[in-house]
Order: sequence, then structure tokens, then C-alpha cells
Amino acid sequence: MKLVDLFEKKTVFSLEVFPPRKNTSKESILPTLSSLNDISPDFISVTLGAGGTAQGNETIEVANLIQNQLHVPAVAHIPSLYRNQDQVDELLDQLAADNIQNVLALRGDPVDGLSPNGTFYHASDLVAYIDREYPNFDVAAACYPEVHQESPSVVADIEGLRRKVDAGADHLISQLFFDNQHFYEFQERLALAGITVPVEAGIMPCTNKKQIERITKFSGVPVPKKYQKMLDCYADNPLALKDAGIAYAIEQIVDLVSQGVDGIHLYTMNKPEIAEKIWDATKTIFEANQTKDRGAIELVH
Repeated sequence: MKLVDLFEKKTVFSLEVFPPRKNTSKESILPTLSSLNDISPDFISVTLGAGGTAQGNETIEVANLIQNQLHVPAVAHIPSLYRNQDQVDELLDQLAADNIQNVLALRGDPVDGLSPNGTFYHASDLVAYIDREYPNFDVAAACYPEVHQESPSVVADIEGLRRKVDAGADHLISQLFFDNQHFYEFQERLALAGITVPVEAGIMPCTNKKQIERITKFSGVPVPKKYQKMLDCYADNPLALKDAGIAYAIEQIVDLVSQGVDGIHLYTMNKPEIAEKIWDATKTIFEANQTKDRGAIELVH
């Protein structure tokens, strides 16, 4: 069964991890993966390299552990901006050999001083190629509820997303956001554009002020006043900030699930204890939706 089929049956709950640092044994991530496996996620995605320039071996190795040792569906990230067709084929062939047939097709972030390869300049180019040459793969794509920071307008952003879906993207995973209203407005734009594939909401719990500030600056994600107030209030109390960040993420998830979101994609930052706390606080909500009619849901805000 392709991952996209899960969305017809339940509210999906998935996780994201990143591979161990270079020159670190892949087995070093096993304790993290084993703890995350206790959550029984619907799938776990694995990032690939800063800027998308890494070879991808570490990602494939971790995805292999997830898929074939933990027996959880693995989704491998594939940034395309600096990869030619042969390099993409090599990654996809290795994934297929490891019984991994789920990928997140990305453009990847530009790197200063490095010229794009030009083969897959847009994520939609990679999606179309995989859809044509590797039809057995389930292809997810990224989306941006608060508009991609390089997009000239909301309309242009939706048009770009439309191209990904038309190229063959089976479902979408959103960038992190801290204001659910922005996600609901994004859903409405998708509906107006006729984009009906499942969309998972990306949630990142805040546990470190500097880390969140760095991520939001890099991604262009705005920080609402409510969230900034929390960061400022507990900046000098790491334990309180951690608990507040977890509580904020839980509040976001409860609201999103009760509003009929297709799924939640939790950015774990390889911290299983935080993911476990969030899952423990929300699992009954997800379980209640397993028998829910996953047809069209009216958006009420």
C-alpha cells in the first residue's frame, strides 16, 4: 500500500529525523529510532544534507534501518538542485534495492558559490521525472502555508505547488508554522486552486530559543507575538521553555486534528523524549479519528 492511501483511513502521524553527523556510525541513531518506534508512527522521513549537496549515503542507511529493522515506512528526502539524472537514478535505485519506495522530492536550498546542476532546477522537475521513470514510488512534496520566502506572491506560490501536484506529487508535507490560522487560510487557497491531495501539517516543538530563531530566520517563517512572548519569558529557564514549547505544539496539534487536518508531521530534531510526550498527550485524539470518515471535510474556523 502506498503511503498516500493511509490518508483515506486515518489522521496520519509521522516523524522527521536527520542522519548522524559525518564520520559517525549510523548505529548511533538506533537508540533514537528505537524510542521513536515506540510511538508507532505511520512513517519516518529522513533528511539529506545541508543545502542538499551531500551524497545521500547516510540518508539511505538510516532509511534502511527504519524500513527493514524497525519495519516502519521510511521516506527519504531527495533535494534536486545540485543533482543530475545519473545521481538521482543512483539514489532511487539504491532505495528500491532496500525496499524503500517513498521519497520527499525537494528542490533543496541554494548554496552560496555553488552553481545548480540544471537538470532538476525545480522540485516539480524531479517529481515529474520520478513519476515517469519510477512509477512504483510514492512521491511527497513540500508546501509552505505562509508562502515560500523566494516566491514573489501568494498566487505564484500556489501556481508552483500546482505544478508539483500536476507532475505527480501524491501528498504534501508543510513547512513548520506557529500560527494555525495561516495553515487554515492555506487550505482555503488550495481548495480554490483545485489542489486536493492530502496535506500534512508540519509541527516543530520549541525547546531552544536560539535554535528556533536560527530556523525561522533561515526559513522565513514568521513568529507570532504569542509565540515570541513565550520564547522571551522562558529564555533563561531551559526546562520551562522546553515544557512550554511542548505544550504549544500539543495545542497546535489538538486544534489541527479537531479541524480535520489530513495529518501531522512532527519535526523531532532527533529528540525522542519530546516526541513521546507529544504523542502521549495526543494519541487518543488520533485514535479517535481512525474510524472517522476521511472524505471531504468542511473547513470551520
